[in-house]
Amino acid sequence: MEKLFEQFSVGLFFWQLILFIALYLFLKKFAWKPILNAVTDREEGIKNALASAEEAKKEMQNLQADNDKLLKEARAERDAMLKEAREIKDNIITEAKEEAKEEAAKMIVNAKATINQEKQAAVADIKKQVAELSIGIAEKVVKKELASSSDQTKLVEDMLQNITLK
Repeated sequence: MEKLFEQFSVGLFFWQLILFIALYLFLKKFAWKPILNAVTDREEGIKNALASAEEAKKEMQNLQADNDKLLKEARAERDAMLKEAREIKDNIITEAKEEAKEEAAKMIVNAKATINQEKQAAVADIKKQVAELSIGIAEKVVKKELASSSDQTKLVEDMLQNITLK
């Protein structure tokens, strides 16, 4: 340190002080202001970006809540539609069963009516054949003059055994 005091020069110190002040003023005017302005602008940009990010986060939360709400509504609507579809299906099945029962009942009634008609036609045909047979037998009996009633009875019985229904 003594060496420093021995070599100390006031003139050199003065010029160094003037250069330091000039450099300080020069840097203050041309360098520090733009640097400080850039730092300030950067700080404001970061603040704005953080505010925008926070706002975006809030919007995302709101959108998420809206999405959840819409999803719940969509699920409720889907469930309602499925319930309605099941009810419609059940109604259609019930109506189809009822129509099938009604159609089956109509078919049974029609079949019974057809059977009765065919039965009546068959009975009428049998009556006609019996009448024709009776007339035929009567003709033969009348044509053949039989002396006794036992011969007539025997003839009728023989004819009945030989005759087959058409």
